[in-house]
Amino acid sequence: MLALAGFGATAFGISPLAPDAADLPSRIVTENVTPEGIASQLEALAANELELYRNDLTRASDTADSLLLRLNVQDPRASAFLRSDAVAKKLLSGRAGKMVQVRTDASGELDELVARYAAESPDQFGTHFTRLRISRLDGQFQAKVETAPLSAQVRLGSGTVRNSLFAATDEAHIPDPVATQLAEIFATDIDFHRELRRGDSFRLIYEALTADGEPITWNQASGKVLAAEFVNNGKTYSAVWFKDPTQPGKGYFDMNGQSKRRSFLASPLEFSRVTSGFAMRFHPILQTWKQHNGVDYGAPSGTPVRTVGDGMVDFAGWQNGYGNVISIKHSNNRSTVYAHLSRIEERKGQHVDQGTRIGAVGATGWATGPHLHFEVKLNGQQQNPLTIAKASETLAIAPTAKAQFAQMAQGVRAQLDAAQTITGSSMYAE
Repeated sequence: MLALAGFGATAFGISPLAPDAADLPSRIVTENVTPEGIASQLEALAANELELYRNDLTRASDTADSLLLRLNVQDPRASAFLRSDAVAKKLLSGRAGKMVQVRTDASGELDELVARYAAESPDQFGTHFTRLRISRLDGQFQAKVETAPLSAQVRLGSGTVRNSLFAATDEAHIPDPVATQLAEIFATDIDFHRELRRGDSFRLIYEALTADGEPITWNQASGKVLAAEFVNNGKTYSAVWFKDPTQPGKGYFDMNGQSKRRSFLASPLEFSRVTSGFAMRFHPILQTWKQHNGVDYGAPSGTPVRTVGDGMVDFAGWQNGYGNVISIKHSNNRSTVYAHLSRIEERKGQHVDQGTRIGAVGATGWATGPHLHFEVKLNGQQQNPLTIAKASETLAIAPTAKAQFAQMAQGVRAQLDAAQTITGSSMYAE
């Protein structure tokens, strides 16, 4: 286990109060030890009751019999109880994916079953979990349900990209939501759709939500990324989660104290597959080569579309081949276009903040399938969206908070160095 280092350390010197061990006399003692016979050892083991523990997740196709069979529980009475008791039936009702642990005796009879799953109240979904406990007491089964708080544990992880970002995070046992956060954090530094390279690497510190010490399998299974470093094509980018005590809000900053949040996001969708880049392309409908001054994001219909920056809706409606389209004016003679939408959620003249949901992916107009066509314009001329995002305005930590940030960043560097030692996996830091 690794200890999560603090952000400072103090050394103390203490004068020895006892004699130096090197000055004390020493001697070697040799003694023959005869172990007990195998028979007596087996008798001692037989005197102890054997308990077996097994874990699994419920499946949508599970019945009481199939679940217990998969857990090697040989107990018809337990199976009947799961089918008949009103509380025990919760185990197989609702969504699949409940975390189940059983404790059995040597013959396979059930002593206890504990299932952990999402809190039943939507208000507690991100903070608590449900614990269903089925126990055998005096030969009879009892079931009860209780709600308990989730815990957050800090985890370290690192990996190397060979095929894709998600393949690398899967290999490192890092949850998909954390991989998505990683891509969002560095979205204005790296075009993960076109600039990711074989051999790129990452290391990070993140929160894992746990139920009774076990990482949960619902609610995205993780909290936020606390710090990260990404090496892309030989260049290193860093990010640290920091709350500036002198300013409202909080966010990610690089190791120099420069905010990772810019006035323009690089993408109108959360990390998604790009079907066409900012380059020449063969137009799928016109069947001719045509300059494609934008980016097409392939995504299912209904995927939320967000505005990449603060601005005013300049147009919202139908526009020939673009289908349903929204155009937004931003500061410094910049504008953005979002086309082929399945629906429009803003109207002309409305002010929108960065990240506001303005519509959803669709296939309206001249579209061969569900996708979002996105354009960024400067003085009316189409531009590479990533270039505009990288050049957009950013913030720096206030001078009064720089010392605090520098001290914290120093501790984070040590933790990221520790994460590097566990490439291809992840582990908890306590």
